[in-house]
Amino acid sequence: MRKEDKQTVINSILGALQGCANFYLTDISDLNAEKTSQLRRQCFNSGIKLIVVKNTLLRKAMEQMGKDYDSLYDVLKGQSAVMLCETGNAPAKLIKNFRSTSDRPILKGAYIEECCYVGDDMLDTLVAIKSKNELIADIVALLQSPIKNVISGLQSGGHKLSGILETLSEKAE
Repeated sequence: MRKEDKQTVINSILGALQGCANFYLTDISDLNAEKTSQLRRQCFNSGIKLIVVKNTLLRKAMEQMGKDYDSLYDVLKGQSAVMLCETGNAPAKLIKNFRSTSDRPILKGAYIEECCYVGDDMLDTLVAIKSKNELIADIVALLQSPIKNVISGLQSGGHKLSGILETLSEKAE
């Protein structure tokens, strides 16, 4: 491959990495054409972009990003495919679901919300990760709960108080 062609590929990988905050490094070798097609179809339906890359070109693109990917450089061996997604746990759920019928893809590593996860044993942890929006929704729900209790208490108490005042005013006459 010519140097210009390599730089073009690096730039396209760099653009893909900059477009998504989360990515997974996987090994999809040993999948036959049918299984690979199924995986690509499931990725497309889940909003995950799947790219098969050369490790050296991926590493150069990652180095140009200027982020701390040091722990992920060690897993760039063998065949690699990158799963890019906006939701941090979507690729992990897809991998876990796909592995119910196959032994691949194997998770090499992941970069989720500025944290690196290395190894296939981290798959269950990544499935359980909540996205930023899910965490915000949980916090808002927790903050609303006490306020709702106070408001409902005040509203119900207001009806009781007005009933008591009405009864007292009728007795005074």
